[in-house]
Amino acid sequence: MLLYDERELVRVNCLKMLEKGLTKGTSGNISVFNREKGLFAISPSSMDYYQIRPEDVVVMDLEGKIVDGTRKPSIENVMHRIYYVEREDVNAVVHTHSTFATAVSCLGEPLPAVTFLVRLSGSYEVPCAPYAKPGSEELARLNFETGGHLNAVLLESHGLITAGPNIDRAMFIAEEIEEVAKLYCITRAIGTPKIVPKEMMGF
Repeated sequence: MLLYDERELVRVNCLKMLEKGLTKGTSGNISVFNREKGLFAISPSSMDYYQIRPEDVVVMDLEGKIVDGTRKPSIENVMHRIYYVEREDVNAVVHTHSTFATAVSCLGEPLPAVTFLVRLSGSYEVPCAPYAKPGSEELARLNFETGGHLNAVLLESHGLITAGPNIDRAMFIAEEIEEVAKLYCITRAIGTPKIVPKEMMGF
């Protein structure tokens, strides 16, 4: 099977994303890139994560063509693909609809440094890309223009996308940024959050 290891990583981490509460139902998507072959494995569209088998994960090339697989790839494949085309340090992308990160994205504002863990994004705050239709070329472009050089970007009224050198790192960043977003939502509900100064975070 073409890219079996990458397909299995996608399958396993889709389950982790669901079980860690980073998404609900069939929303969200994950991809893993094989840089040597120039191909990436991406989760299938609208399929129950508990039903996904390695062969259900779709293999695509950097031009957006399906190379192997009978399922329809995630509609966000364009947003994943742009990372692999533009960044040599990214080999995995995670897109979640996690509750608190999505709540912050609905404000259309960056997620500020209520804790130092925001620095996992690669910046002193997680920027928020303007809204665009899910699955569109425009969304992929706006996301990358807003924070494609970073490891995490909020998508306005949509969710969160993270990138890393491997799937473990991309998942770790998604989980930690969700926790920061949770703390931010709680502190905004009870008062005014105290933001860690930019200079105190090494930026």
